[in-house]
Amino acid sequence: MNNSNEDRQKEKVRRTRRKKGDKKPMRHKKLYIAALVILILAVVLVSGFFIMRAMGKSRLYNQAVQDGTTLSEALGDSDGQMEEWEDDWVRYDGKIYDYNDDILTFLVLGIDKMGEVTEAENGLDGGQSDLLFLIVLNPHTKQISVIAINRNTMADVDMYGEDGNFIATEKRQITLQHGYGDGKELSCERSVQAVSRLFYGIPIHGYCSINMEAIPLINDIVGGVDVTVLETQKDPSGNFYFEEGENVHLEGMDAFWYVRYRDTSSFNSAGRRLERQKQYLQAWAAKAKTEVVSNPSLALDLYNTLTDYMVTDITLDEVNYLATTALSYSFSGDQVYSLEGETVVGDGGFEEFYPDEQALYELILNIFYEPV
Repeated sequence: MNNSNEDRQKEKVRRTRRKKGDKKPMRHKKLYIAALVILILAVVLVSGFFIMRAMGKSRLYNQAVQDGTTLSEALGDSDGQMEEWEDDWVRYDGKIYDYNDDILTFLVLGIDKMGEVTEAENGLDGGQSDLLFLIVLNPHTKQISVIAINRNTMADVDMYGEDGNFIATEKRQITLQHGYGDGKELSCERSVQAVSRLFYGIPIHGYCSINMEAIPLINDIVGGVDVTVLETQKDPSGNFYFEEGENVHLEGMDAFWYVRYRDTSSFNSAGRRLERQKQYLQAWAAKAKTEVVSNPSLALDLYNTLTDYMVTDITLDEVNYLATTALSYSFSGDQVYSLEGETVVGDGGFEEFYPDEQALYELILNIFYEPV
C-alpha cells in the first residue's frame, strides 16, 4: 500500500516537472513565430520597395513622348557631314553617333502663376512657363545633366483659340506654349511636344510644372540655399534687395524673388535671370543631396508638399525610382548647359532668342548620343 502511494507521488512529481519543463519550449516557439512574422513583414516591405522601384523604372521608359529623333534630317547629306546610318545613327564631322536609349529625360516648367494650380478659364490662359529645364539622367555615365532653355527661345508653337480649336503652328517664344491649354495636363503635354521638337524629337519621359509661388516651399524643405548674388537687384516696392557679389542664405520669399524677379525694361533680363535659375538649381540640388542622407523620405515629402502647386505625370513609384537612382549619380556646374544663341527685339517689341543651330546639334550629340 505504501509502495502504491509512493509510486503515485513519484508520478505526480514527474508530471509536474514535465509541465514546468514545457514552458521553455513554448516560449521559444512563440519567439520563433514572432521572428518569422517580422522576417515576412521585412521581406514584404523590401520586396515592395524594389517592386515599386522596378514598376517606376519600367513605366518611365515606356511613356516617353517622342516621334523618333530627326537630327539626321536637320542637316541632310548635301555637305557630306551628316547622314542617316541606321534608325537612330547619325554621322557628324566624320564620326558616327548612336542615340542612347537608356537615357531618361524630364521637362521641368516654372509657371508664372501664383497660388495653387487651377484649371484655366479658357484655352489661352494656361500661364507662361518662365522656367524651362530639361533634366537628363544618363545611366551609362552615372551623370545628371541639366539644359536650361531661355523662355524667349523661338520655336514651333502650336496655337489654339479660346475654344481650344487648333489654329496654326508658328515660330513664337516657347514660353507661350503652356498658355495654349488648360493650365494643367494639356498645357504640359503641349509644352513637352514643343520642347521635343526644338531638340529634334528627343524622347521626354515625364514632365513637372510648378506654380512659382511654391518656390519658398521647395527652398525651405532643404533648410534654405546659399548663393553668391550674380547681379544687383532691387524691388521698387521694397520686397528685397540683393547686391552683386554678396553671399546670402535664401529663405522663404527671398528665394522666390531671387529666382523669379527680372526687370522687364532691361534688355536680356530673361537671359540673366536664367543664369540665376541655373545657379540656384545647382545649389539647391547639392543641399538636397546632403539633406536626404538624414531624411531618406525627402523626395516623397517634397512631392507631397507640392501636390497642390504642381502638375506632373510622374507617379510615386517613379519618384521612388528616380530619388534612389539619382543619389548614385554625379551632378556639378559643368553639367548645367544653356542654349547658345542671340537675343534680339522682334517686330512686336518683345525679346526673341534664336538658338545657334550648329551649337544645338553639338549639344544634343554631346548629351543624348554616344560615339559608335
